[in-house]
Amino acid sequence: MTDATFTPFTNLQDPNHRANVTIIGAGAWGSALATLARQSDHEVHLWSRRNAEPLEAAVEGADIVISAVSMKGVVATAARLRAMALPERVIVVTATKGLDPETTRTPSAIWQEALPNHAIVVLSGPNLSREIEAGCPAATVLASTNTAAAEAVQVVFSSEVLRAYVNPDPIGTELGGTLKNVIAIAAGVCDGLKLGTNAKAALLTRALPEMIRVGTQLGAQPETFFGLAGLGDLLATCSSALSRNYRVGYGLAQGQSLEEVLEGLQSTAEGVNTTNVLMDLARREQIPVPIARQVYRLLHGKVTPQEAVQTLMARDLKQEFEDELL
Repeated sequence: MTDATFTPFTNLQDPNHRANVTIIGAGAWGSALATLARQSDHEVHLWSRRNAEPLEAAVEGADIVISAVSMKGVVATAARLRAMALPERVIVVTATKGLDPETTRTPSAIWQEALPNHAIVVLSGPNLSREIEAGCPAATVLASTNTAAAEAVQVVFSSEVLRAYVNPDPIGTELGGTLKNVIAIAAGVCDGLKLGTNAKAALLTRALPEMIRVGTQLGAQPETFFGLAGLGDLLATCSSALSRNYRVGYGLAQGQSLEEVLEGLQSTAEGVNTTNVLMDLARREQIPVPIARQVYRLLHGKVTPQEAVQTLMARDLKQEFEDELL
């Protein structure tokens, strides 16, 4: 749909307007988003499945509904909101990073199918939730084909500690935040094996065109991956022990089993599921993803961390900027 189809959300674009924001999902990321919205003096309703209050009551009167549920909960949550017949003025923001294992769709595609008459905005960027909760400065991206809706959410979330940018490429913004989780596992392996700065720099540099190949095949704009939702999120997630996906790779490199690592996290590491879905997608679309392939083999116990590194180092010699072959 074009921007002209929707109301311009002029009230939300007023910095003095107090918006009603409902956040579905009270995990670390949902709670961090609630903190940001409250700091800007908006009315925030944080809801999870553990609430005694029904979801219908939580979204009543909302201007913006934010989905911060894990990937496995997106389809069911979207179906519930579809059944509620939300007013079309309500903006839906998806803050989930992942791919649906059944259809390989992104969260925004699921939301747009469920609520075709609503503006859907993707929120993604280098935003480690613990740093957000601690009040550390950060930047994020709000992407939508509906510019007015993205700008309305931008006003709501911009503050002294968060700089929000708008772009028109929701699929690229979404895939940047999703695919980097796979690379974060590889980065954790790199650090866990103490391979050094040179190796990690090479890994991240080669990972970026791999992400772009997948993204452009699915309709994303390549320049999006050089922004906050691509390179920015890649650097943050691959450099911090606050990243659950990084910790998966680090733990595997230290000799732990995947089950032991995940049990220790006590929370979801979306990169594990994303790796599985990405490999299905890459096979179907014939997209070369050598780094993701080794992460996949490592997660499934087909190689050791050391063997995965050796395989990548033994690939055929080539020009740096030539098209990859399978």
